[in-house]
Amino acid sequence: MSNHSFPFFDVDLSVVIPLLNEAESLPELTQWIQRVLTQNGLSYEVILIDDGSTDTSWEVIETLAQTDTHLRGIRFNRNYGKSAALHTGFEAARGRVVCTMDADLQDSPEELPELYRMIVQDRYDLVSGWKKKRFDPLTKTIPTKLFNGVTRWISGIQLHDFNCGLKAYDQRVVKGIEVYGEMHRYIPVIAKWNGFARIGEKVVQHQERKYGTTKFGLERFVYGFLDLLSITFVSRFRRRPMHFFGTMGSVSFLLGMLITLWLVGEKWYLAYNNLRARGVTDQPLFFLALVAVIIGMQLFLAGFLAEMVSLSGSRRNEYLIRDTLNIR
Repeated sequence: MSNHSFPFFDVDLSVVIPLLNEAESLPELTQWIQRVLTQNGLSYEVILIDDGSTDTSWEVIETLAQTDTHLRGIRFNRNYGKSAALHTGFEAARGRVVCTMDADLQDSPEELPELYRMIVQDRYDLVSGWKKKRFDPLTKTIPTKLFNGVTRWISGIQLHDFNCGLKAYDQRVVKGIEVYGEMHRYIPVIAKWNGFARIGEKVVQHQERKYGTTKFGLERFVYGFLDLLSITFVSRFRRRPMHFFGTMGSVSFLLGMLITLWLVGEKWYLAYNNLRARGVTDQPLFFLALVAVIIGMQLFLAGFLAEMVSLSGSRRNEYLIRDTLNIR
C-alpha cells in the first residue's frame, strides 16, 4: 500500500518543543515565541511535549494554556526520550512549516521567522541550525565536532551541527519520515534517504543555559555512533537486504573456494612432478578457506531470510508522494 500523504495545514508554523523538567524556562520561552511570531504576522501553534517530567512542568503548561490559545500540550506517562517526543509532536503538527527547538532557552525564537522563510520561499525541505559560537565546555564541544565530522563523512550531508535542536522542516518531511529510538540526531540523514535532498543550514544564536542542567552526558556520542551505523544500514538495505548479505556472502564463499582450489591444484602439481607436498588438510590455510565458505553460506542464507521478511512486511511498497496535480 502506498503512503498517499497529501499536504494539509491549518497554520503557518508549528513549533514542536520536547521538554524534560524545564518548568522554570517555559513561561519565558512561550512569551518570547509569542512576541516574535506575532510581530512577524505568522499564524502558529506551539506544541509542548512533556517527556515524563518529574517537576511541575505539566502544571506550568496547563496554567499557560489558560491564557495562550496557541499552546497545545502532550504529556508522556514516563520518559521515552527525545525521538519519541519529536515523533509525537510531528504527528500532531498542523503547520505548513514545522520548527523544533529545545525548551532550555539555549535556542533563540528570534530565528524562527527566517527559518520559516527559507522553507517557504527558498523551498528547502529541511534547514538545520548551526551553533557556530557555542557556550559549552570543551568536554562537550570536542566530542561534538568529532561526531559531526563522522556523520558528514558517512552520510555525505555537509552540515556542521547535526545535533542542533533548532531545525525547520517542510510539512511533507515530518509527515513522511519516522523517528524512533535515538534517531533524532539523524533526522537530516533520514530525510535525505527518503528523497528530501534540499537540505540547508543557517547560523543561529546559542544562548547560555539560564535554568536547570543539561540532560545529556558523554554516553550519547557512543550511542550516537551506533545509531548512525544502524540508520545507514536500515535506510540503504531495508527493502533489499539480499544486496548486502548476498554480496558479502558471495565474496566470502568465492574467496574460500578459490583458496581451496588453489591448495588442491598446488597439491596435484607437486605430486605430478614428484615433489614433496603436504596434505591439503594439513595446511592452516585450508581451514581458513573452510571458515570463509561456511560464513559465506550463512550470510547468503541470512540475506535470503531477510528478503522473505521484507517481502511480507506491510511497508514494502509504501512510498512518499511529494507533489500532486489535480488529485482529489
